[in-house]
Amino acid sequence: MIAFVEGKVATIGTDSAVVEAGGVGYRIFCGPGTLSGLKEGVAVRLFTHHLVREDQQALYGFKTSEDLGFFELLITVSGVGPKVAMAIVSSRPVTDLQLAIFQGDEGVLTAVSGVGKKLGARIVLELKEKVSAAGAPSGSGAGSAESEVVAALQALGYSSSEARESARGAVASLPVGASLEDRVKAALRVLRRD
Repeated sequence: MIAFVEGKVATIGTDSAVVEAGGVGYRIFCGPGTLSGLKEGVAVRLFTHHLVREDQQALYGFKTSEDLGFFELLITVSGVGPKVAMAIVSSRPVTDLQLAIFQGDEGVLTAVSGVGKKLGARIVLELKEKVSAAGAPSGSGAGSAESEVVAALQALGYSSSEARESARGAVASLPVGASLEDRVKAALRVLRRD
């Protein structure tokens, strides 16, 4: 698995860039926001998802590990392939997308080309379930309000340090007994402000 590619940008196309690293040119599919930040001849590091199928291999690149993590979460949803997931991740900041999912706002997803009403509803349903399951108390007594939010944010692709920091602020701002969904929404709002 190729976790990231670091090297000089050789060429930039409409949907991909070629990054030369160690004498090898890697074609990496990227969203418009990532491509617009690249310049030929300039060094770059892109976090990558290495897709391997029977008939195809491809690299999908992202500026941040959070974007990559959310992309990888999206492709676990039935009916979401890498092209649709890339279009979703490229459509707006990841924290805005995650917040929309938690609020059940399918319109944010259906505004993306290739995402119809049924697929938008499936994404909201499946991702809410996955994140809620990740943040559910383990029954060991260690499932404090903050640790549940941290687990849910990590399921969305955030690093443990980012998750802990935003969870701390979110839990402190809400009344005791707030639902996991409300706590995760508050943490996503904290992340969006950063």
